[in-house]
Amino acid sequence: MISKELQIHLASPRGFCAGVERAIQIVKKSIQKFGAPIYVRHEIVHNKYVVENLKKIGAIFIEELNDIKDKTRPVIFSAHGVPKSVPEEANKINIEYIDATCPLVSKVHRETEYLYKKGYKTILIGHKDHPEVIGTMGQIPKESIDLIETKKDAEKYKISNNKKIGYVTQTTLSVDETNEISKILKNKFPNIKGPPKEDICYATTNRQLAVKKIASMCDMFFIIGSKNSSNSARLVEVAKKSGCKKTELIDFEKELPINEIIKCKNIGISSGASAPEFLVEEMINKIKKRVKVKINEVEIIKEDIYFKIPNNLN
Repeated sequence: MISKELQIHLASPRGFCAGVERAIQIVKKSIQKFGAPIYVRHEIVHNKYVVENLKKIGAIFIEELNDIKDKTRPVIFSAHGVPKSVPEEANKINIEYIDATCPLVSKVHRETEYLYKKGYKTILIGHKDHPEVIGTMGQIPKESIDLIETKKDAEKYKISNNKKIGYVTQTTLSVDETNEISKILKNKFPNIKGPPKEDICYATTNRQLAVKKIASMCDMFFIIGSKNSSNSARLVEVAKKSGCKKTELIDFEKELPINEIIKCKNIGISSGASAPEFLVEEMINKIKKRVKVKINEVEIIKEDIYFKIPNNLN
């Protein structure tokens, strides 16, 4: 045991959000109700550990409905949401489906549809090829919606003068970057219609604020989450911008840089909205084997949001 003490600043809130909890519960309760296997279109949430554990109890993950081998089995749509064409296809080929789309993503879908019905050209601020973006863009005809990813995209964006314009955003973006992009759009198009309430979800916002609060105190910062998790990747960016250049994304199978960690006086830990708390505890326990640890949990807000699961699964 090394005699020096390492201070771990633990960001709170961190880890599972209400939408992720709900989606995982939907898979588990569907397996209880219908028996295994149950198909899930796309990873239910972007976390390898969660996906591997659901596979063990009977979930089969597929990317498209035509990958389903036994069409008598139900399929679950992931928390990220799906284009309208997916439930339409399921109905056509007579596959029962359960929709685990996060209610906050569904809210963005409704806003997108509202803008379309009212004759607006819609801008979606988000990341190309992310399943949430594919789902939102698939709510209305493709010629009615454009994707903007960066400030540069926003500066270059053009539209005919007589066209009404509105915007929505992906729920898991960087709060600061999205504010900058929306500011550019508002300056260019003073009459642009934004969402009645911010689209970036409460969990993304809270986790970014918690990381900001402690990043400048840390020699190293670790975000526990999977590579394909948008909100986890944003936390890495936020920690770096907020004063800790040595920030890493740690997936559950990734080797911990323990020899670097034990040289530090202060490290920060947080986890993405799809990462279970067990992975945080596991990381801290690995560090405790090598060095004395003092935990400083920095809580910026208490989260008590809960989303109900569909009635037919209760």
